[in-house]
Amino acid sequence: MRHELIEHGFSCPYCGEPITMLLDPGSGGDQEYVEDCEVCCNPIALSFRVEDGVVVMFEARPLE
Repeated sequence: MRHELIEHGFSCPYCGEPITMLLDPGSGGDQEYVEDCEVCCNPIALSFRVEDGVVVMFEARPLE
């Protein structure tokens, strides 16, 4: 079964700029990983859950 990537927009917790990232629902369950901000290049800790192709929980926080 193929899962489509989901584009999700949010504000960077460092610089406050609006950015988007592609989320992969194919890994299932709660997911966490680190991705750099495309504006200020700081590492952002991302946590999210996708259910039935919809982002039902999303958090972007500074990497501590």
